[in-house]
Amino acid sequence: MNITIPIFVESRYKVNKKRIRGIVDGILKRHGINGPLEVSIAIIGDRKMRLLSKKYKGEDKTRNVLSFSLTEGDSSYLPKEILRLGDIVISYPQVIKESAAEEMLVDDKIDQLVEHGLGHLLGMNHK
Repeated sequence: MNITIPIFVESRYKVNKKRIRGIVDGILKRHGINGPLEVSIAIIGDRKMRLLSKKYKGEDKTRNVLSFSLTEGDSSYLPKEILRLGDIVISYPQVIKESAAEEMLVDDKIDQLVEHGLGHLLGMNHK
């Protein structure tokens, strides 16, 4: 499967990029989705997440994850040879808070949020 997963991590946060790529790959395989495709992931701080939330959701608050689909709307400017699903943005400080509150490993919480964000990019919504 030809999947491109660029991962941006603000320098002070330590994440396992190989593990994140494995989670994305596994989810796509489970859904029978083949490449070539791209999904990008960014691990950022609360300040940037709050700005994104305010700009795109109209809510002046931080969140644990946001997804931005590139398959919605007019895509005439994107090359057609690769499916660009979109971007998943995760707040590392929220990961720390939530993993502590839920008594789970930070890597497991990141996995959970990547799966949640990717679900949105694949068209799955909250029930």
